[in-house]
Amino acid sequence: MNIPDCFYRVSVKALVLNETKDKFLVCQEDNGRWELPGGGLDFGQSVADEMKREIKEEMGLEVKRMADNPCYFITAKMTRSEGWCVNVLFEVELVSLDFTPSNECQAIRFINKTDLPEIEVFSTVTDLANMFNPKNH
Repeated sequence: MNIPDCFYRVSVKALVLNETKDKFLVCQEDNGRWELPGGGLDFGQSVADEMKREIKEEMGLEVKRMADNPCYFITAKMTRSEGWCVNVLFEVELVSLDFTPSNECQAIRFINKTDLPEIEVFSTVTDLANMFNPKNH
């Protein structure tokens, strides 16, 4: 993907919290790294529709509720290209966690900052873990 220096690839990501709201859900991709659920926002598509589509595509799960407004905004250098991305995170509630494995989601787990040394994550997950405050949710 060739993105000019002045543009970002926009992704919508789900902030799915555990019952005590002190950890958030990540998915293990086929490369072993852990990432937030969600994906690229295609031009002209609605944020809610893209979130539902990505969750269904990656995990085989249904979105029960999605916040109207984003809760985090994270920028990062893309690992697979020269461009930059922006992850816009929305708090999302899923119907269940009974996911269907795929290349983009082979396993799921809830993490927070203390779990980072144990697993390999994308930089945006580290950024979120560093700014995540359970009191805001």
